[in-house]
Amino acid sequence: MTEATERFFESLPVRAPGVLRGLADGTLQIDLGTENQTEHWRIRMRPGSVEVNRSRGPADAIWYSSTELFDRLIVGKAQAVAAVLRNESTFSGNVVLFLAFRRFFPNPPGTRDPREVARRTAGRLG
Repeated sequence: MTEATERFFESLPVRAPGVLRGLADGTLQIDLGTENQTEHWRIRMRPGSVEVNRSRGPADAIWYSSTELFDRLIVGKAQAVAAVLRNESTFSGNVVLFLAFRRFFPNPPGTRDPREVARRTAGRLG
């Protein structure tokens, strides 16, 4: 596991109030694999809070990713849903937890919120 991955997971409880809202309530197990080793992270999500630990156990959803892909996700160089659709990672269980968790990843560099672009355009026209 990389230092960046460790820091990412350590940051989740502090960031959760601004990221998790709504229906996110359950446990997501994240399995990060290399050629011969798998590391496990359990994320207990509730609206506005996260508990992180390094154990395996019952989970409402399980997401497998390579360590290399996860490192790209945490810096915005890849997107989680696209990775699952391309079969670069796998997911099973409560999809709401996966969709909520992906909000912790940064947007790709240079990405803009389309609502903000529309507001700026409307402001110039009006």
